[in-house]
Amino acid sequence: MSDFLYLHDNRLTTLPSSIGKLQKLRYLNISDNPISAFPESICSLSNLIELRATDNQLSRLPDDVARLSRLRELHLRNNRLATLPSAIGNLAELRQLDLRGNPLESLPSAIASMPKLEKLDLRWVNSLPALEWFQSLEARGGVVYR
Repeated sequence: MSDFLYLHDNRLTTLPSSIGKLQKLRYLNISDNPISAFPESICSLSNLIELRATDNQLSRLPDDVARLSRLRELHLRNNRLATLPSAIGNLAELRQLDLRGNPLESLPSAIASMPKLEKLDLRWVNSLPALEWFQSLEARGGVVYR
């Protein structure tokens, strides 16, 4: 059994709830699909290390995304996200957060306290003002791409 699942570019609009039973899954790519609602079943994938959900139509993330406690990379480029839930700050293992090309209006300051965050990518985001906590993230060695 593989611990990688590539579902990108398949015209999927949703995922079956049974995907949450793939407990050995470490990498999931659901990019390049017209998915508009984040599949809640993904939040049950406790061993997931990398999630790629780029180039979809996601407008929000659920608070339960914080249950992905082993997640190191979260790629959400080119969606419709205006903000993220503050619960995202509980992703203590997250190292990379890619939010390029989203119409972000705000971000929770909890992101600044993520202990292992190395890279926050905000390129092609013109709607978000520079936030004061960007400096504290950079002061501890994180990089904010703008």
